[in-house]
Amino acid sequence: MSTGGVSLLAQFFSAGARFANRRGIYAGRRFTKVHVRCYRWSNGRIGGHIPGRRDARILLLDHVGAKSGVRRTSPLVYITDGAVTAVAASKAGQPTHPAWLHNLLAQPHTTIQLGARSCRVRVRLANASEREQLWRRFVETVPDYKFYQQHGGPRTIPIVILEPR
Repeated sequence: MSTGGVSLLAQFFSAGARFANRRGIYAGRRFTKVHVRCYRWSNGRIGGHIPGRRDARILLLDHVGAKSGVRRTSPLVYITDGAVTAVAASKAGQPTHPAWLHNLLAQPHTTIQLGARSCRVRVRLANASEREQLWRRFVETVPDYKFYQQHGGPRTIPIVILEPR
């Protein structure tokens, strides 16, 4: 069942995320380990997209703590545009960039998992014209990104391009 082309499940998750974000609650860290385990165990069949939004696909991005050296994995919504794979450093609209962005800028060679497939990638920030084009795609795929940009204050949400290496 859906309303206006968006499933009720997607609307439920979106409303819950906005409710939490408006109150300064960022749940990302709390569920990451379980999400990553389920995704890896099922090769992305579980946790491979946002519930109710089949086009909002999720990848696993590995990174190493810039200061700690601890290896971490972040599940992130991604889009593809031709050969380009990109993620948005939205942190669900919080006023600061996510730690994984800092980690990747310090060590830009990493791996991602797309479903059952792992790829080695090099990370770079999208330039202004790339960001504009990719940002539209993110908002089309997950309209909550528009809220994230508004809620995030003056910071511009960076778009990170994952280039195969």
